[in-house]
Parts: sequence; structure tokens; C-alpha cells
Amino acid sequence: MRDKGFDAGWAARLAEGIAGLKLDISEGQQIDLLRFIGLLARWNRSYNLTAVRDPMEMIPRHLLDSLAVIDYLQGRSILDVGTGAGLPGIPLAITRPERAFTLLDSNGKKTRFVQQAVMELGLRNVRVERARVEDYRPGQSFDTIIVRAFAPLSDILAKVRHLCQPGCRLLAMKGAVPAGELRGALTGSLGIEILPVKVPLLDAERNIVLISSKTSR
Repeated sequence: MRDKGFDAGWAARLAEGIAGLKLDISEGQQIDLLRFIGLLARWNRSYNLTAVRDPMEMIPRHLLDSLAVIDYLQGRSILDVGTGAGLPGIPLAITRPERAFTLLDSNGKKTRFVQQAVMELGLRNVRVERARVEDYRPGQSFDTIIVRAFAPLSDILAKVRHLCQPGCRLLAMKGAVPAGELRGALTGSLGIEILPVKVPLLDAERNIVLISSKTSR
């Protein structure tokens, strides 16, 4: 990667992780991913956006963890519920510019950072919204809804139901398989799959709970 003023260790660590995920991500997109980490690290010193302080650790815990869901996106319109510091929405939007992402959070401090990051990175495929998900009425529904460390599955399903169009796919990013949550979420109209994912450079269990209508497209 040509020099853009980043720590060489960041670039090498990101490239190693992308290779481990077997993703095709351009040099320009990798540069933007690193720019995002630089912004996050800088804002984090004042605004406490994430408990992860070291940019070298942000790469696997935030960037690679976010990108691990990329192959499970469906359709064009994607909603990231409880996006926090823009995760996983911003890394996904950088690497999938053909899709439209809405990043939703009720925390004003975090949505201000996300809006600034979107502006500085020139992401034309991202809309940032500040609202509680149960109160959010955008006048549209979504093809894929992503939640990351947001709430128990039964609560998530109740809160996002009005935002799902027919055939919508819900991706809940989890650590260990939440067996108790699955029992509470199961209904006859839903299909649930557990998708184990291996995040390179991260020694922690990760699973995606994929929930969709049994009559999905």
C-alpha cells in the first residue's frame, strides 16, 4: 500500500486480516478503513466512544469483526441498529459502495462522530439517524438489518419488526451462541441459522444469528 501517512503496522495488520477473511478489498478502500480507525482513535481520547483504545487492536475488534458479516448482506438497503461509533456500518459502507446504509443510534455523541466520519470519508451511500429504533419511522423498510451487541434477540425482533420488508434478513452479531435467547426468539414463521465466523487476529468466539422469514425471497 502506498504511503498515506499511516503507521505501517496498521496497514500490514489490516492486509493480513483481509487476506484471512478472503475478501477482495481495494487499496483505496483499505486506506479509507485506516482513515476511519485514525478518526475513531482521535475522537475516542475525548469522547470515550469505544473501550478499545489501541488502533492496532481496533483493526481486528472493530474493522475485521465488522467485515466478517459482509457475505451475508442481502439486497440494497441495509440498516445498522445501535451503530455506536459506526460499527459495523461504516466499514461495510466503505467496502460495499453499491449498497445504501442507514446508521441508527439514539446517542447524540456517537451519531455526531459517525456523521463527521461519513463527511470526512466522503461516503455518499450512508445516512446517519439519531433515534430509538422502536420510534424510528423512516418511511421505508430494509432488505437487511444488522445488530451488534444491542439487545436480546426477542427484544430485537420486537423493536425492528416495523422496519422489515417481506423477505428481510436480520443479522445479529454475537459472541457465544445465545441458546437461551434463541429459545425466546423462535416462532413458527421464522427461520434461524447460526453461522460461526472466524475473525482473523481475534482470539474470541464469534457467531452470526441469521433470522429470516421462512417465505423469504
